[in-house]
Amino acid sequence: MRREDLQELHYITPISNVVSIMDRGILSHRRVNRIRHDSIAMQEIQDRRAQKIVPGGRQLDDYVNLYINARNKMMFRVKDQHEEICVLRIRPDILDSPDVVVTDQNASSSYVRFEPAPRGLQIVDSDLVFADSWIHDDQIATWRHGSIICAEVLVPDSVSPEYIIGAYVSCDEARRTFINTGVSVFVKIYSHMFFR
Repeated sequence: MRREDLQELHYITPISNVVSIMDRGILSHRRVNRIRHDSIAMQEIQDRRAQKIVPGGRQLDDYVNLYINARNKMMFRVKDQHEEICVLRIRPDILDSPDVVVTDQNASSSYVRFEPAPRGLQIVDSDLVFADSWIHDDQIATWRHGSIICAEVLVPDSVSPEYIIGAYVSCDEARRTFINTGVSVFVKIYSHMFFR
């Protein structure tokens, strides 16, 4: 993937967390566990991520995980909760922040590659990450592509609210819920991202 082809990064979260995020920023898993918040994370995945060490010595839990494309396996898993979740749009210049890391697939994968940002974008296969589906006739190809479509940008500790440029929601009801939070961020309906 080329840097100039990356328009934004994505963070999937319940709409109920948006007020706190605009106040404190997007926090790493370790930091967010210290405050009250709603989560859509699977415990099994979080347990696996907690054991992963990113080259450089920090645990994966010490990073905010931004997706290169939020229309991925994680979103598919929570698609029935679409009225309660949003995708925060993050400025891609977060890649220039210190110690940011790019992965070529889901960061908890056994075969993941980690590279320093922004040059680490070279390891991302944009055709596979932005594919409309990861399902193939071959089961192994499906598993592999399912991990690749979840490629991440890992930001140490937190992402400041100043990097948030907008939000996507799935429908009118979710948009109303988002607007009712009082957060002054442009919110757009993008049903396709939520598998609607």
